[in-house]
Amino acid sequence: MRRARQSPQLRTCCCIYLTKLLFCCAANCIPLLIQQNVDGSDSFNRSWAEFKVGFKDSRGNFWLGNDLLHQLTTNGRYKLRFDLQARSGSWVYAEYGWFIVTSEATNYLIHVSGYSGNAGGGGFANHDGMMFTTYDRDNDPWIYDNAKYRNNCALYNGGGFWYKKCAQASVNSMRGRGEDFRWLANRLRRNLMLQKTRMWLTC
Repeated sequence: MRRARQSPQLRTCCCIYLTKLLFCCAANCIPLLIQQNVDGSDSFNRSWAEFKVGFKDSRGNFWLGNDLLHQLTTNGRYKLRFDLQARSGSWVYAEYGWFIVTSEATNYLIHVSGYSGNAGGGGFANHDGMMFTTYDRDNDPWIYDNAKYRNNCALYNGGGFWYKKCAQASVNSMRGRGEDFRWLANRLRRNLMLQKTRMWLTC
């Protein structure tokens, strides 16, 4: 009996959760989910070690892992796509044609450029050249006169990310904390307050 072909959606889901298939996805240009923030909770307020290997929780919050992001993007083949749901329920997207995550030796510094989409520009492009920061490893250049946050954007926003001063793409931030769970759209000159986000590697 001939086996039914697996749908692209199912193949994508397999790649999300089965590490051994990640490089199968890469070889076949199957979109690969690398982040999902379902509600702006505290699920991304994690340590350097947790972001390194990745995590998921029972609500569906997910991070692929910085080591795997480095391995998958080092040759510059992948684009990066953000799917962003506003609190009104509408969706917009931002895509970047070039995305590279360097190794842990350089604190997972990123290179990103080539915006397209309808999210208003700005956003993640502002984070180009930034290193990853968590509450227990501060690599951002932010300076803030408040001892509580120790000049650490991850402490301020409640989640690890590639912060600058601090974030225009606050997709790992806690809702209602710091800069909030939001996307700063330069071209539209407004904040998009977020309900849910997903990040994908695409070809």
